[in-house]
Amino acid sequence: MKKLLYILTFFISISAFSQTLYSVLEKKTIALGEPNVYKIRVDGLAGKTVQLPPKNELLPFHFEEISDSISVQADTYERVVEFTVFEEGKFTIPAFEVKIGDEVSKTIAYELEVINTAQKGDKINDIMKNKSVKMDVKSYWELYKWYILGLLALIALIIAIVMIVRYGKKRKSSPVVATNHTLKQLDQLKRKKYIEAGNYRSFYVELIDITRNFLTKQYRIPADVLLTDDLIDAMKRNQTISQSNEKIVEDIFLRGDLVKFAKTFPDKETMDKDFNDMRDFVKRSSKDLEFENLRKDV
Repeated sequence: MKKLLYILTFFISISAFSQTLYSVLEKKTIALGEPNVYKIRVDGLAGKTVQLPPKNELLPFHFEEISDSISVQADTYERVVEFTVFEEGKFTIPAFEVKIGDEVSKTIAYELEVINTAQKGDKINDIMKNKSVKMDVKSYWELYKWYILGLLALIALIIAIVMIVRYGKKRKSSPVVATNHTLKQLDQLKRKKYIEAGNYRSFYVELIDITRNFLTKQYRIPADVLLTDDLIDAMKRNQTISQSNEKIVEDIFLRGDLVKFAKTFPDKETMDKDFNDMRDFVKRSSKDLEFENLRKDV
């Protein structure tokens, strides 16, 4: 009798300190999109922790989880997952390993059948009849205004790009640009005081280089590669440069060649005159060219 009492006490103590794990699937057959509930519950925790996959990651990918709630108390763990399936067929909820403290237990697997309850030839009725809505100008504007504004902005951008390309290029090639650039170069030459120092050779070399570059850019004459005689001949054939301006350039270039080969030694007054004549020629050129371009356009 005493031995039987010991055995009974032993089993009672085991059941008192053991955990009970069970799971349940509410419905084994559901229609497409119909909600179903899957529960896992552990009793007799005695403060132990329960480890399962994270929330919203418990069921396989075929199952669309609607909600996943976990309730934990000192002696009870309960997890309730509401889900649905949007594919027809048979699916399995696998057995999950549940770690309770240091022990591992397993749930049972469930087979779930998903059926399509719609029958061929079923008539589908709208909840409400379609209504015709009368549209006025304001309604059409509210509906399409962003498309219209976007189209207008695109047209404006294209026009702006065309204007910049056309007139920006024209402005860069304008006679005034070459004129102003050459006048700055002449001012820099003046500040070197070659005339005051009597350094006529350096003066004429730089003055002629500036003039050659100017003729090349302003009149499209290849003055930077032509010899003096060929350049004078090219200027005479050019219909844009006036005869008086041709004479100024011709005299300065011929004098520059003589200075270069030490055949003449110009005085200060001659150098001053050549500098001022060339400066005046450069100033007049932009107006002459703009007049010539206007004449050609007409």
